[in-house]
Amino acid sequence: MLRGAALRVTRPRIAVLAAVHDHPHADTDSIIGTVRADLGEVSHQAVYDVLRALTTAGLVRRIQPLGSVARYEARVGDNHHHVVCRSCGAIADVDCAVGETPCLTAVDDSGYVIDEAEVIYWGRCPDCVASETARAEI
Repeated sequence: MLRGAALRVTRPRIAVLAAVHDHPHADTDSIIGTVRADLGEVSHQAVYDVLRALTTAGLVRRIQPLGSVARYEARVGDNHHHVVCRSCGAIADVDCAVGETPCLTAVDDSGYVIDEAEVIYWGRCPDCVASETARAEI
C-alpha cells in the first residue's frame, strides 16, 4: 500500500497503518499507544507526521465530528458516513444511502463540482441506550 502511494516503507508507517486498520475511528493517542506497543518508543510527532502523510496519500481518512478529537480510519475510496453516540462518543460507519437522496444533492452548488457529501448522524449507541434503560428501571 505504501509503495503504491509512492511513500517510503518505514517501520513507523507500517505500524501506524496497521493500527488504523486494526482500530477504526481511533484517535491519535490510541494510535500512539498501539504503535508504541508494537515498536517501543516512538514520538508523538513521528506518529502525527505519519498520519498526515497517510492522509495526504489517501491511505487513511481523517474525520472529526463536532466536539470530538480527530479520528482516523482505513476505509477510504467510498462515500460512507458516520453515526456518533452523543453519550459516549462511539463512532460507527454508515453506508451511503441508496435510491433517491435529495439531501445529498445540492440545490445550488455555487459552481463547485461536488464529488462527495459528508453526513454525520447523531444519536445514542445500543450500549448507552441499554445502560440508560437499566438505570431507569432501578
